[in-house]
This record gives sequence, C-alpha cells and structure tokens, in this order.
Amino acid sequence: MNTALSRANSLFAFSLSVMAALTFGCFITTAFKDRVVPVNIHVSRVMLENVEDFTGPRERSDLGFITFDLNSAVQPIFDWNVKQLFIYLSAEYSTRSNALNQVVLWDKIILRGDNPKLSLKEMKSKYFFFDDGNGLKGNRNITLTLSWNVVPNAGILPLVTGSGHISIPFPDNYKTTMSY
Repeated sequence: MNTALSRANSLFAFSLSVMAALTFGCFITTAFKDRVVPVNIHVSRVMLENVEDFTGPRERSDLGFITFDLNSAVQPIFDWNVKQLFIYLSAEYSTRSNALNQVVLWDKIILRGDNPKLSLKEMKSKYFFFDDGNGLKGNRNITLTLSWNVVPNAGILPLVTGSGHISIPFPDNYKTTMSY
C-alpha cells in the first residue's frame, strides 16, 4: 500500500498546512490594531552652517544642528506579536529644487522587555542634517515627526507615524543659533 516515505510526506505536508493556518491566525489577531500613540517633541536649539560638500561637485551645502526633547510612551504598541520597534525621528521640508525632502535625524531600537518609555532631554541629532544645496537657510516649515516600524513575530511590517509633530523655522543666517 503506502510506503513509509509516502506516509511521512503526507504527515509533513499536513503539519505545514496546520502551521501556516496557525501563523495566519496569530497574524490576524493583531493585524488591525491601532498602533498610534501620542508623541511630544520640543526643539530647544537650532543652528545652521554652510559647509563644503565632499560628496558631489565642490559646492557648499547647508548643515543643520537640532537639539530636541522627546517624550512618548510606546507601551501600548507592544503585545504578544511585537518583537521590537524601530523608532526614528525624521525632518520633512520642501525646497525650490525638491518638493519633498526627508532626512532621518535620530533612531533607536526598542526590544520587547526594554523600557518602553521615551523621555529624552537635550538630545542632539544622531545623523547629519545635510541639504543638497541651500534649502535649510530661512526655511520656515521644517516638520519633525516621530515614526516607527513594528517588527512582528508573524505578519506584515507596518509603518506608523506618531500623533504629534512640530514645525520649526531655520535661521536666516549661518552660524546663528535659535533657541526656543
């Protein structure tokens, strides 16, 4: 009748089907959960310099420095299907040459079991805030937003934006510090 190999193959295929159904069930229990939490961003200092850009033609580019405070409790995001959060602070602005510029200024990975409360004071940008020209000087609408990727055990990788953001102006002169 059926050989041992045929029976093992049937058992293996059935086991995989059951595991796939269980994994889908696990995913669907948290797929529609709202993962937005309130975020409080406060900028205390902004400085602007015009430096030589070594990555392209020998032109000068704007380099911004931002000091910020960040408060948020991401505990409600964590459930049994969340392995970690990749959190990042980005700046969005428009210039004459580009309708939308997005720059990541700071990031952090929060694992399950780590402290889920973000309470950062007087933080400086982790990454350089370069503009490929002079788009930061005198720009009145640079929006800072905290976003995160939820890394699940099973399912999709959603990108979520926090419910708070702040728009700040940059100085009109180089080497000028604006305190807020």
